[in-house]
Amino acid sequence: MRLLTGLLAASLVLLTLPADAEEGTPARIRGTIEKLDGQMLVVNSRDNQRISIMLAEDLKVSAVQKADLADIKQGDYVGSAAVMGTDGKLHAQEVLIFPEAARGSGEGHHPWDLTPDSTMTNATVAEVMAAPQGRVLKLTYMGGENEIEVPETAPVVTLAPGDLTLLQPGTVVFVPAMKGADGTFSTSRVVAGKDGVQPPM
Repeated sequence: MRLLTGLLAASLVLLTLPADAEEGTPARIRGTIEKLDGQMLVVNSRDNQRISIMLAEDLKVSAVQKADLADIKQGDYVGSAAVMGTDGKLHAQEVLIFPEAARGSGEGHHPWDLTPDSTMTNATVAEVMAAPQGRVLKLTYMGGENEIEVPETAPVVTLAPGDLTLLQPGTVVFVPAMKGADGTFSTSRVVAGKDGVQPPM
């Protein structure tokens, strides 16, 4: 169990490392697995591109698990993609509840590419407040804080250790990859859907 926890923590830290952590250009690939051929994962991306991704020998696979908005409590460490509404408030598109072993991963508020103008906030939940149609999370991180409105309809998930058996044709994945100067993609981690729960990030 300690080994699995360590592997998951390593995977999640890598998931949120800054752009200069590896050589190449960061590329977040979202799509559905076409096939796994040895160390090559072929994904049909959400923008209808067929992308081949070289998997590292020490690949880490994380499985997505469903959670509930009610599961989020003060002190939790979460990541939330959000967009700014016309009301001047951040509205969550999804929330990831990080396992305790991954606390501090990618801490801060950053641009994100889930949708145009989306952001990602990885932070500690300082307060959970009631809202007419969900919750408002007050999130604090080093150097700042945000309040994010989370509607009842926003996907809420957490992650668990996975393995190569999850990388089956038809599985929806989120792959934080690196694009080399030659145009090839590589990665050392994959977040995979499981039991009908898909990566919402």
